[in-house]
Amino acid sequence: MSLSIGIVGLPNVGKSTLFNALTKKKVPAENYPFCTIDPSVGIVPVPDERLWKLSEFSKSAKTIPAVIEFVDIAGLVAGASKGEGLGNKFLTNIREVDAIAHVVRTFEDNSVIHVANKVDPVQDIGVINLELILSDAESVSKRIANLQKEVKRNNKEAIEEENILKKIEKVLEEGKMASDVDLTDEEKFKIKSMNLLTLKPMLYVLNVSEANNNIEIKLPGISVEVDPIFEKGFDDLIKKSYELLGLETYFTTGEDETRAWTIKKGSTAPIAGTAIHTDFKDKFIRAEVVFWSDLLLAGSYGEARAKGKVRTEGKEYIVKNGDVIEFKI
Repeated sequence: MSLSIGIVGLPNVGKSTLFNALTKKKVPAENYPFCTIDPSVGIVPVPDERLWKLSEFSKSAKTIPAVIEFVDIAGLVAGASKGEGLGNKFLTNIREVDAIAHVVRTFEDNSVIHVANKVDPVQDIGVINLELILSDAESVSKRIANLQKEVKRNNKEAIEEENILKKIEKVLEEGKMASDVDLTDEEKFKIKSMNLLTLKPMLYVLNVSEANNNIEIKLPGISVEVDPIFEKGFDDLIKKSYELLGLETYFTTGEDETRAWTIKKGSTAPIAGTAIHTDFKDKFIRAEVVFWSDLLLAGSYGEARAKGKVRTEGKEYIVKNGDVIEFKI
């Protein structure tokens, strides 16, 4: 499963610096706007001590972590939705990711240019969010117009889609995000192909001090305390990004390899099996499941089975974060 987080924000807020630290992949991070012209992509392992404990338990030859993809997107500016600062190109790049990490500068440093010549985090957040809202408003308006022919023919699907989009259009016109609309999963699915920017999950990364690499993570309505220590802070950011995408992990373990597999929360066993191979969904017979900590405490797979910790589960089983699974096909 390849899911991605787009790192966005105004120019010179520390996006590329954050990307470099996360991915250890060098991209330009110079002190001038638009130094990142094309998005750079980095594959980042998700820190997970359970994986390494299982690998040590099984004496595995290989250990393969779950990963998340970060995309470094060039800085947006006011007017991006109208093409300012190569804005349309960069908004398209954001549309292609699954979630947004919005980097906000809170530090004062006269040697680092701010596009508005002053540091105002609330205003900066407003600038970026407004551009996302304006871009979505244009997309929604065009789509509603394109649906009119089918709506006049009383096409049921077109009418349903128009109703959903009109609810979103009203909120966008009020300067709010599409995520403020109370949509059902079915309604979200009907407009999924539009890739609306303001429907994407978003977290805020506050750049407190570039010099000390201190960061704070905020999700809308939630404040997340982050240890200011460099590595710990970034590990927390990776984990929170993983959670933001609605992902969780199950494991397979043995002498050859121990591996973390990424699935959407709420996946049934056959769907979870497709992370290993797409055939597992149709060929699924049953799954042998033991929770990772129960396996370690038992000392061996055989002892875990003897203690009743290994369960046989069928097609309806909802995989839990931390399950160790052997699929039978």
